[in-house]
Amino acid sequence: MTVDIALSQRAGTLVALQRVSVSPTRREFVRAGLALAAVPVNARLALGEEAGADQVLWYRGEARRWLEALPIGNGRIGGMVYGGVTRERIALTESTVWSGAPGVSDINPGGASHLDKMRSLLFQGDYVQARKLCEECLLSHPTSFGTNLPLLDLVLELTHRGDPSQYRRTLDLDEGVARVEYRADGNRFTREVFSSNPDGVLVVNLRSDTPGHVSLKMIFESIKLPGKIVRFGSDTLIFRGHAFESMHSDGKQGVEVECSARLFHVGGVITSGEEHLQINNADAVTLIVTIATSYGGHVPEMDCAKALQGTTSKSYAELRRNHIADHQTLFRRVQIDLGSRAGAKRIPTDQRRRSLEAGVSDPGLCALFFQYGRYLTIAGSRANSPLPLALQGIWNDGLASSMGWTDDFHLDINTEQNYWLAEVGNLTDSQLPLFTLIEQMIGSGRRTARSLYGVRGWVSHVVTNPWVYTAPGWGLGWGIFVTSGIWISLQMWEHFRFTQDIEFLRERVYPVLKEAAEFFIAYMVEHPKHGWLVTGPSDSPENWFRTTSGAECSESMGPTCDRVLVYALFSICLEIQGRLAIDSSFGSELRRAREKLPPFQIGRHGQLQEWLEDFEEAQPNHRHTSHLIALYPENQISPEKTPELANAARVTLKRRINQPDWEDTEWSRANLVNYYARLWDGEAAHRHLVGLIGKATEDNLLTYSRGGVAGATQNIFAVDGNTAGAAGLAEMLLQSQGDFLHLLPALPVAWSDGRVSGLCARGGFQVDMRWRSKRLISATISSKRGGTCNVRYRSTVLSIRVERGGKVCLTEMSFRSKESVGTHEPIVSL
Repeated sequence: MTVDIALSQRAGTLVALQRVSVSPTRREFVRAGLALAAVPVNARLALGEEAGADQVLWYRGEARRWLEALPIGNGRIGGMVYGGVTRERIALTESTVWSGAPGVSDINPGGASHLDKMRSLLFQGDYVQARKLCEECLLSHPTSFGTNLPLLDLVLELTHRGDPSQYRRTLDLDEGVARVEYRADGNRFTREVFSSNPDGVLVVNLRSDTPGHVSLKMIFESIKLPGKIVRFGSDTLIFRGHAFESMHSDGKQGVEVECSARLFHVGGVITSGEEHLQINNADAVTLIVTIATSYGGHVPEMDCAKALQGTTSKSYAELRRNHIADHQTLFRRVQIDLGSRAGAKRIPTDQRRRSLEAGVSDPGLCALFFQYGRYLTIAGSRANSPLPLALQGIWNDGLASSMGWTDDFHLDINTEQNYWLAEVGNLTDSQLPLFTLIEQMIGSGRRTARSLYGVRGWVSHVVTNPWVYTAPGWGLGWGIFVTSGIWISLQMWEHFRFTQDIEFLRERVYPVLKEAAEFFIAYMVEHPKHGWLVTGPSDSPENWFRTTSGAECSESMGPTCDRVLVYALFSICLEIQGRLAIDSSFGSELRRAREKLPPFQIGRHGQLQEWLEDFEEAQPNHRHTSHLIALYPENQISPEKTPELANAARVTLKRRINQPDWEDTEWSRANLVNYYARLWDGEAAHRHLVGLIGKATEDNLLTYSRGGVAGATQNIFAVDGNTAGAAGLAEMLLQSQGDFLHLLPALPVAWSDGRVSGLCARGGFQVDMRWRSKRLISATISSKRGGTCNVRYRSTVLSIRVERGGKVCLTEMSFRSKESVGTHEPIVSL
């Protein structure tokens, strides 16, 4: 038969079309696909660096460390690709490789009977005694909480003679493909690695431009789990084991795991051993890797066999084409250009990052960082993912899981930050695995509410796991954060605000939030002095205050972050009830309770108080600023609505970050980008974005929590800095709080010229913009559902209506003249 195979790059680049005669056999079909797959790489090099358009990370050397390797993922299976010439290493992970099991005795039996005593001590100001009682009667001591664990390294030992030259290692964000190219032995070698969502496998392809020059030995190394390696036939290597560990579980509980790797080759001869596969003198080789666990009742052996069988009839070209097409339907929804540094695309990414850290302006690197955050969201969390992004996404360096943190779902900011980018970044479906986990938490949360606090509704605390743990944590200062369930559930509300999906609001959002509201109505108590309704005992994560006696304590009544979240919960429930015309009697109860919540308070330093009392901070340099969630992601404080409180938030930020030993971590720096964007301070937001990329990001642009902070002995990757930092960049360009859609609210001088398309706004709108010399050139507001909104640019507001499926086009002149704008007659044609 004859097959037409076309491999093309973006618009304007070379398209290669080759007509290949092949017989309908597996080997020849694979040969055709493998041979042609090299064309796009060489085409890109021939056309120059501009083809990449700041959507490619590239390096002149192989990775020596985990934090130099390049991440790939399909929402479940992850890999960190090192790109070695003679020894390729791909660190494999999978989101459900978890130790632990559902807990049966996590809730402290002394909680409910001692709750009144704890509250009485706190109201009396006896924080030390209250702290002791909280530790004894509220903290949990789980034996099977568990953690996500790294799996193993897929290692390829390659045979070359002579030193390699013209080495180039890349990660193409637009294609979702990691690539290595070099010359050796007089031949050009090319390697591609990707993790395919459509086919559910990780794919490695190796080839040379000269037949018969690909030889390798494949082994499993650095195996982190107990288990064994077996060979199946001559072409498949299998690891079978269990996710057991003894730090966060008892060493006996965890999922079953299987990792299977099958070798397909064109030419050459296989000579495999018991624990390795070897191929010599092949024209090209493709490895298909799949991973499965018993999480959710699956049978790993069956799932792996099914995934491998599904690829048997597909060529490498087909697997690659399916992957790229699937990936690009998501990635290409948003495009961004913030300007460029002269010659930047000819500079390797690691050198660009270091130059940025040294003070060299590089708007293109900021744009690349934004798209990288979107790439990691796509690679780590898909609509069909079994679990949401954990602390390290779906990747795992083995560090967080081997210390006190655990690589879990931190609900006191980190998991929320993982998804701040999803809606505005036009990746709304990536939140679906998170929503499923939240809904699964409700049953466990009901038991915790009833057993620990003696009230109805559902509640969670600071951490959770795949077994939907909702009891308090096991340490003071962080373990008793009682409003985490509200905070994480706000992601569901935001999904509705962006999509306007009424069915989702009725069927999924309201049941979750109503039952949370029922808990807090029953749980909160009146402050004996002020009559306010307050939560407690609770933490302001993960901070401590100093009492009048000088003691350091963390538990109190009514910390500000709790007030922010309970106010948001009650307000949202009331809005939903109004939209759906339901639950009016419960609404009356919520309205009365909301009126009794404490007001925000400004302390003696002019700062927004973090606690109900004006305590001095025990750690003025602390990384957490939980009370500032009133500014972002909430909209309870703003420069326009509450200028005095907005100034108090500025004072809080200034006092915190001006400490000489401020705990500057990836996620706290990302917070600053969002905070200052909401304060409409583009220069400060830009300064902290540059600081995030330069000081809390590695050469592979993954963000990390700095060694020396929060018990970390070395830099540890956490994905929240990537996602929340990218969300902050979007917030600088577009905000959509309340009834306003605000264009370029925090645009810095460094991005004076630029454009962006595909950003999403609350109300179901999508926005494209162009600007020059910091002035708006054009903005297009479109909507699938249609609706009205107030569009703000600088100090002028226009009220517009967008018809279903229509768009409205605006220019700066539109705002100058305050013309009435309709759907059918755009002011400017873009």
